[in-house]
Amino acid sequence: MSTIINPSTSPADPSKVTAWSLIKPYWVSEERWSAWGLLALVITLNMLLVYISVRFNSWNVGFYNSISAKNWGGFTRSLTEFSILAFSHIFIVTARIWFRQLLEIRWRKWLTNRFLQRWLDRHAFYRIERDRLADNPDQRITDDLQTLASTTLSLSLDLLSTVVTLFSFVVILWRIAGPLSFNLFGTHLTIPGYMVWAAAIYALFGSFVIQRYGKPLVAINYQQQRVEADFRFLLIRLRENAEQVALYNGADTERKHASRAFQGIYDNWRRIMSYTRRLTIVTSVYGQIAIVFPILIAAPRYFAGAYPIGVLFQIGDAFGTVSDSFSWFINSFSTLAGWRATVNRLREFVRSIDEQHTRESMSPATEHGGINRHMSDVTSLQIRNLELALPNGTPLARVGSTTIEPGARLLISGASGSGKSTLLRALAGLWPFGNGTIVVPVGARVLFVPQVSYVPVDTLKAALAYPSEAGAFTDEACREILHAVHLDDYVDQLGESTHWARRMSPGEQQRLAAARVLLQKPDFVFLDEATSALDASNERHIYETLLSRLPQTAFVSVAHRESLAGFHTTTLELQRAVPRESLRDARSLWPGVAGVAGAKE
Repeated sequence: MSTIINPSTSPADPSKVTAWSLIKPYWVSEERWSAWGLLALVITLNMLLVYISVRFNSWNVGFYNSISAKNWGGFTRSLTEFSILAFSHIFIVTARIWFRQLLEIRWRKWLTNRFLQRWLDRHAFYRIERDRLADNPDQRITDDLQTLASTTLSLSLDLLSTVVTLFSFVVILWRIAGPLSFNLFGTHLTIPGYMVWAAAIYALFGSFVIQRYGKPLVAINYQQQRVEADFRFLLIRLRENAEQVALYNGADTERKHASRAFQGIYDNWRRIMSYTRRLTIVTSVYGQIAIVFPILIAAPRYFAGAYPIGVLFQIGDAFGTVSDSFSWFINSFSTLAGWRATVNRLREFVRSIDEQHTRESMSPATEHGGINRHMSDVTSLQIRNLELALPNGTPLARVGSTTIEPGARLLISGASGSGKSTLLRALAGLWPFGNGTIVVPVGARVLFVPQVSYVPVDTLKAALAYPSEAGAFTDEACREILHAVHLDDYVDQLGESTHWARRMSPGEQQRLAAARVLLQKPDFVFLDEATSALDASNERHIYETLLSRLPQTAFVSVAHRESLAGFHTTTLELQRAVPRESLRDARSLWPGVAGVAGAKE
């Protein structure tokens, strides 16, 4: 990926990550007033629904007593009252859902922007992949943040409504059910509000049983999210590399890989099925008993003539509401298990963003300060006593000291594995392992062009202008640059949006990267095998065009071809500091960076 390097900032100290630390920032952010306003509105609507539930409970008495007494006038009045309550309920429920969804998407948008900034800041995304600190960051930013916002709102608002409902109906149930009096071993006992205590004991016992049977679901849901993301990533990678797989005739191999990945989903899902079956049996038994339990408890006093049938139905409704309120944990257990798994994944992701800096600072290769890259008021890019190493401290290459003046033409050469590409990573600020100093002129525009450049899925003009915005350059300038690098077939397609990395050949993509250099006009350009896919004629043309059009730009090339020596005035040859066998053993101690450091030296 071609990257304009800006001054780096000091990394934040890793901190303990809690669920509250994930939830709190939005509610104290610049959007806090609108957020709290929407939340207050949703809570008010929830309270109105609780009020309507109380009115429905009172409505039971008049309705069923009217039926029992064959009172037509009371019956019609009850139907009118029901219609008003029902339509009010529908309106409030609709408004509550709409405003809650609005609050949810605003919260998610804020979280997404914040996590994207942290993930992209100081190249954290690169270091996390390099050191394998977290799997599937894309899923954590998309699915997990959406779940955090929606489920947190759902659980917290439901809990608040449940608490208010509980207190409202406890008062009703305590008042209308009355006390229970009985004799026990010759002693007269009275239990005031016995229906309330019965509901509480019933719900608490059910919560204990549910927690015991359902606790493993938290860890299993966490694992399910991971294996689902791994499987999706495998399919996306297959789609992105469809031509290469087809040329290798690797469809059968990919099918086996996908089948093995899906087997992980299947096996974990069977575990979810097993625990869900047990949990469903327990909750179903609990729910079915709850239908008749209040009638059984209240029946003795009803048959004794303590209250009419309307009150009996009111007691049954109030008992069910109180029991449901006490059973909030039972009813929300599956949601809580999924929410907890999501929080754990986001906590791990946040820690990985912070710990990348801690991991680098604790590396044996940085115990003496590592590579110090900073900006200064100088005119040249300076390398001072630079030594490259692997993260475990094993020496990779000694670069020494050199100065890259404006307009310089420097060729970096050396055998495979000598650290050429790693040197460019160090110059870009992506490789802290080693010792020495790199000084970059303040305000200098530094562009790195790798062998395989990143080409966004966007318009051709946006792909050409990257990393700048498409609007930074005129169409005329873009067309002229495309002509200059022999991409004449694409000059009339600037506004076309497609997957250019698939449509263009490797050579065309390298010419597109050269066109970016001509557009950006940087002060320092580092080309890492950036013309390896071009034939000799096109390679010569690209270098001649770059050097003639940008005479004040310093060009530093990493290449194996001797033909490029003629375009450079100075050569820096790197030598491996240790034998290849020792280097291979050293990389095995830090597997996360083995592929990055050794992919192409």
